[in-house]
Parts: sequence; structure tokens; C-alpha cells
Amino acid sequence: MFDLEPSDFFQCKKCGDCCKGYGGTFVSEDESKAIAEFIGEDPERFISGYCRISGGKPLLAQGPDGYCIFWDRLCTIHPVKPRMCREWPFIKSVLADIRNWEIMAQMCPGIKVNMPDDAIKTYLQKALTTGYPHPMKRSI
Repeated sequence: MFDLEPSDFFQCKKCGDCCKGYGGTFVSEDESKAIAEFIGEDPERFISGYCRISGGKPLLAQGPDGYCIFWDRLCTIHPVKPRMCREWPFIKSVLADIRNWEIMAQMCPGIKVNMPDDAIKTYLQKALTTGYPHPMKRSI
């Protein structure tokens, strides 16, 4: 039906807007251990030192500027960044309500707008269910 590439929907501008605010980034136990190891921190102290708890789950902390504490003009934990970051903007909430794509595009200059809803849904479904390639290998 649609023969589209990730770049038809999104091209990272390396601006860091996705690393600022907007509810935060949840980290799993495995992700927190990987990040702790990557930065040379004791995994037992990682959550208390680098996260805040929301709804009983750890979120990466934000600095006074509202950015993720691991943002310094680029992602300083890029090789081990959480799934939520790796998948952006190809996330489940867009499948739940296609209007979320347009809302996200208002804060992310890399998200392309005026795409057919069916094309977005088809691509996202494929990306989320099969791990279909999308632009994860970027330097943010």
C-alpha cells in the first residue's frame, strides 16, 4: 500500500527539543543498569541520583533548564539511551490517536506534517510490531 522510508516521516534536526520536558523519559530496570554502567555509576545508586519517581516508575531527571540531565548539545548516553528515546517519534500514542503526530510535530521540527493518516498508521504499525528500521542511528 505505502512504500515509504523513515525519512518520509522524520529527519532528526539534532535540536534536543525531544529531550526537554513533555512528561519525561521512563527507564526500565535493564535500561537504568545499562546507563549506570555506561556512566560508571553504581547501579544501586543510579535511580536515586539520576531519576525522579513518577507513578512509581523512574524517569530520567531534568536539569534546571528542563532538558534531560544527559543532554549536552547531544545525548551523552546515546549508545545506551532508553527505548522511549530510541523510538522517537515512532511511538504507540500515535497509533492510539493519529492527532498525536500533529501535536508532537508542534514541538519537534524533524517530524514531517501533512502526511496521509493511513501512511503514518501503516508505517508506525510496521515499525512497532516488526522493529522495522527507523531513524534510530542519529547522534542525538
